Amino acid sequence: MAGNPRNGRPYRTLCARQRALGLPCWLCGHEIDYSLTGYAAQRSAWAFTLDHAQPLTRGGDLLDPANARSAHRRCNSARGNRTTAQPPQARASRRW
Repeated sequence: MAGNPRNGRPYRTLCARQRALGLPCWLCGHEIDYSLTGYAAQRSAWAFTLDHAQPLTRGGDLLDPANARSAHRRCNSARGNRTTAQPPQARASRRW
């Protein structure tokens, strides 16, 4: 049984290389707080996550550097597996 490929050295290396670039979030354009690591990064919506331009569920390659993008955790989660570059806009909880 193979383990999770995101726990392997190739994926961690790709994340480290993308993080070292210090790029802004490719979805919203704002700066990412790269100082957050470990538990703080897991809890912060503004921490770095590796996003994939072509979602993995739509045929994107997990380890392809050309498919890797820097994103905020919040922006990455909001985008889901859509292929659009912008996360959906927040909607009001009710129609007024």
